Amino acid sequence: QVQLVESGGGLVQAGGSLRLSCAASGRTFSVYAMGWFRQAPGKEREFVAAVSWNGGSTYYADSVKGRFTISRDNAKNTGYLQMNSLKPEDTAVYYCAAGPFLVITDGGNYDYWGQGTQVTVSS
Repeated sequence: QVQLVESGGGLVQAGGSLRLSCAASGRTFSVYAMGWFRQAPGKEREFVAAVSWNGGSTYYADSVKGRFTISRDNAKNTGYLQMNSLKPEDTAVYYCAAGPFLVITDGGNYDYWGQGTQVTVSS
């Protein structure tokens, strides 16, 4: 089992920045790919970004490419999502997830999920 806890969400004005963290405990976090997903009210959960087990490969949704950066520090069992140039449409609950490095854009790929952290971007 891997337990994931997100933090760092909050309220920010459009154009601002936030850094989300995902702290892992339990089984070895470093063997898993890590992904970030988000879900806005009334919408389906969507893929945001993913990183391979060693941080060597990263993937982004087109909607966040160039604005968000995913990273991880396996020594600290922590993953990150740096979000810059935030837009009101980025408002959502953000979830981190851990799983095998397979279909990393698909939520079904991931075995472990955090409880989510709210990000609200005001216009």
